Amino acid sequence: MRLLSLKRRLLVVSLALLLLVPGAAAGKATPSHGTFAGRIAIGGGRELYLKCRGTGSPTVLLEAGLRNTADVWSTPADASDKRTMVYQGVSRFTRVCAYDRPGTTLPPNEFSRSTPVRQPRTTTDTACDLHRLLVAARLKGPFVLVGHSTGGLIIRRFAAAHPRDVAGMVEVDAIAEGIMPLLEPDWWPQYNAQALVAPPPSLASYKDLETIDFTASFAQMRQAERVSPLRHIPLVVLSHTQPFALPDTLPPEFGPILEQAWSTMQDQLANLVPGAQHVIARRSGHYIQIDQPGLVRAAVKRVVKDVRAGRRTAV
Repeated sequence: MRLLSLKRRLLVVSLALLLLVPGAAAGKATPSHGTFAGRIAIGGGRELYLKCRGTGSPTVLLEAGLRNTADVWSTPADASDKRTMVYQGVSRFTRVCAYDRPGTTLPPNEFSRSTPVRQPRTTTDTACDLHRLLVAARLKGPFVLVGHSTGGLIIRRFAAAHPRDVAGMVEVDAIAEGIMPLLEPDWWPQYNAQALVAPPPSLASYKDLETIDFTASFAQMRQAERVSPLRHIPLVVLSHTQPFALPDTLPPEFGPILEQAWSTMQDQLANLVPGAQHVIARRSGHYIQIDQPGLVRAAVKRVVKDVRAGRRTAV
C-alpha cells in the first residue's frame, strides 16, 4: 500500500510539473516553442494557419504579398535550387513565424489553409487578423515584422495600430500609398484594375481568392500615419531592379512609368524613419525573397541585431 501511495504521489507531482512547462508533454510544439505548424482559432469561427520554428528573441513575423501563402518564404522557384530560403535562414538566429491569410495561394496547387472570408478586404482588415492571431497564439512581442509587397502595407498598418508591438521592420519591395498619386490620373485605375484586382487566369476559378481594395487601404494608411506615424525603429527597405511582369492588357509604355513611380515610392518608404537603410536588390525582380533570399535574410538579421542592441534605427 505504501508503494502504491508513493507512486500516486509521484504521478501527481509529475503531472503538475508538466502543466507548468508549455509544450513539455511529449515535447509538444506550440507557436512559441519547437517547430510548430497548425491552425489557430482567432474567434468568430475562424482559424488562421501558422507555422513557426527556431529559438530566440525578438520573434520575426513574415507577412507575404498579395495572394501568397506563408510558404512563399520557404519555397524556391525551382526544386533544384538548394539555397537557404528566408524562413529557414532566419530560424537559425531567432524565432520566426509565417501564416496564411485567407484566399492566398502558392502555384501551382497550394491554397490557403486558413478559413475563407468574404472578399474584397482592406489591409486594415488583414492587420486586425494579424493582431488577433498573435494574441490567440500567445506569441510575445515586440516583433520584427517583414512584409513583401502588399505585406509591407499590412505591417505598416499593424504598426500604426499597435506601435509598441513592433520593434523593427523590413519592407521587401513593398507597395505603399504613395504609388497612387504618382500614377494618377490616367494610369492608377488601369494598374489597379488589371494588375492588382483582376485574378490571374489560372486562379479565376478559386472563388475565395484574396482581393484587396487598395484605394480604401491607401486612404486608411494615410489617416493612420497622420495619427500614429512610424516610431523610430530599425527599418530596412529592399527594392527590386528587374522590371515587373505586367499583364498583356496594359500598354507597353506603362512599364517604364510604373518602374519610375515604384522607385520614387521606395524612396518615400526609406524616408519614414531617420537612418533607415535602403538596399537595392541588383539581381531581383519583385520577389526578392526568391531571387535573392540571402539579401533578405541579411536585412532581417541586421534589424534583429539592432533590436537586441537597443538601437532605435538601423546602422
